[in-house]
Amino acid sequence: MTTTLRPAQPLQRNSDGTRSRTYEVRVNNRRVGSLELATRSAAQPEIGVIRGLWIDEPDRRRGRGTVGALAAEEVLRSWGCTSIAVSVPADAAPALRMAETLGYRVTGRVQVKEVPAEPPALPEGSSGRPMSQAEYEAWVERAVVEYSHHLVTPGMTAERALAASRAEHVVLLPAGRDTPGAALLLLQAPDGAILGTLWVGERDLPGFGPIPYVWDVDVAAEHRRQGHGRTLMLLAEHTALAAGARRLGLHVHEDNTPARRLYASLGYRDTTVNARKELI
Repeated sequence: MTTTLRPAQPLQRNSDGTRSRTYEVRVNNRRVGSLELATRSAAQPEIGVIRGLWIDEPDRRRGRGTVGALAAEEVLRSWGCTSIAVSVPADAAPALRMAETLGYRVTGRVQVKEVPAEPPALPEGSSGRPMSQAEYEAWVERAVVEYSHHLVTPGMTAERALAASRAEHVVLLPAGRDTPGAALLLLQAPDGAILGTLWVGERDLPGFGPIPYVWDVDVAAEHRRQGHGRTLMLLAEHTALAAGARRLGLHVHEDNTPARRLYASLGYRDTTVNARKELI
């Protein structure tokens, strides 16, 4: 039997600079499923994305999804992609096993917490306040540089990663600290020292819709390993509750063990597993 991908629509050139196309998964010319291929962003066209891989129930457990994913690799290679990113629901055990078998490496996880109705108490004397314009400008430059480090992959230079990070921050914070729905806060000690920074915005998550989302949290280097990371996350819960929400989401990098332990202790649970594969 021969498993192939057949285009189900013309190649889409999207307004954000990406391209995408849906395909039917076919076995001996019989449709058995579907998937969508896309490029991740205009700034990262070398990263391909597989979305919505679906195999119809009668054809599952026969390797159709695996062969379809391998065929998708060939299409993305022809687009000039050097790696593929996938996002798999955390409870989709067969899909996670397939990704592992195909050589995908877990890079991070999206997690969600049900926020209690009453705001958690912050440590005595600790408080959050909005950033001033000058504080925002200093913070956003640091945040752009820090995030760019996570974007460097084979085929992506440090210079291009910095440009991609800057472009993504512009999209997410088009009006800077005055962007609607964005809370850009400093955690302050009783003596006025700045202990850390917090950015809570909004993100549309599968299965949850738009919810408050921790885009960035950082403890000042000189104040680390003193519990301030937990305080910043409690401040994020205050922010979510003030927005009338009862859920709070975030992303954690797979290699950030201390953060993963902290979020688990606070009640966050995986909803999506992100993984990547380099195309050789």
